[in-house]
Amino acid sequence: MEYVTPQSASEASQALLQEGAFALAGGTDLLVKLKTRFVSPSIVVDIKRVPKIMTIEQSAEGWWIGAATPCAEIVEHDSLSKDWSGIVEALSLIGSTQIQGRATLGGNLCNASPAADSVPALIAAGATCVISGQTKEREEAVENIVTAPGITTLSKGEFIIGFKLPKPKLRSGDAYLRLIPRSEMDIAVVGAGVSLSVTEDGKIEAVRVSLGAIAPTQVLLTGLEDIFVGKEPDDDAIQKLVAVAEKACKPIKDKRGTIEYRTKIAGVLAKRAFAIALKRANGY
Repeated sequence: MEYVTPQSASEASQALLQEGAFALAGGTDLLVKLKTRFVSPSIVVDIKRVPKIMTIEQSAEGWWIGAATPCAEIVEHDSLSKDWSGIVEALSLIGSTQIQGRATLGGNLCNASPAADSVPALIAAGATCVISGQTKEREEAVENIVTAPGITTLSKGEFIIGFKLPKPKLRSGDAYLRLIPRSEMDIAVVGAGVSLSVTEDGKIEAVRVSLGAIAPTQVLLTGLEDIFVGKEPDDDAIQKLVAVAEKACKPIKDKRGTIEYRTKIAGVLAKRAFAIALKRANGY
C-alpha cells in the first residue's frame, strides 16, 4: 500500500484517480475499515496538506470550514459556536474526546452513514460543499451529496475541500438533538437539526428541518413553509411539524429501535429542536 501527501488540490485529485485510492482526512472511519479488512486500498491519499482544507474563516458572506478540520477545533471556536450553535452541538457528539481530535466534518459526511450527526445540522443550516476535481471546483448543497448508505455523488478523483455556511440572519437560531441507546458514544437512533429565523414581531421568516437515521439518507423536510412562514408558531403548527417528520420516516428495524419507535422519536426530536432554535432566535 502506497501513502502520498499531495500539496495541492490538483495533486490530490490526480492521486485519487488511481485504482484503489482512498482519501485520508482524520482517518477515524478509514482506519477502522482497514483493520476489519472492509477495504484494501492500493494508495492512501492524505489530503490534509491541501490549502484551506484545515482552516476556519469568517467573511462578510458567512463561514468557511475546511473539510479536514478536526471536530475538536471546530467545537472550540467561540465565534462559530455563537453563529451556528446547532452544528457545533452535532460535532460535539461525535465519538470520544480522542476521536474528536481526529474526526473531520468532511469525513463524517463522505462516510455516508444515515446516522451521521453533523449532516442533519449542516442541511438545516443550508450549508454547501466545495468539491475539487480534475477540471474545476464545484459547489453542491450538502443534502445532495449522499445517495445511499456508503454512497455519495462524488466522482472519481473528487473530494470535498470545505464547507460554506451562510451568515446567520439577525434573529435566527439553530439546534441539533439526537437520541442514543447509551448515555454517550453511540450511534443515533434519530437525529434532528433545525434552523430558523423570525421577524421583529415573532413570526417565522424561514425554517429548515432535517432528520437523520430515519431513512437511507438524511432527509430535508418539505412543506414547512406553508405551515410556518409568516405566522407565529402555535400548537397547531407544531403538531403539523410532528406529522410531517413522522411521515418522512422510512427507517429500518434493528437493535437500536423498531420502525414505530424511530418514527415516534423523529416527531418528538423535531418538535424539541424546533423549540430550542426558536428560543435562540428570540434571544433566549
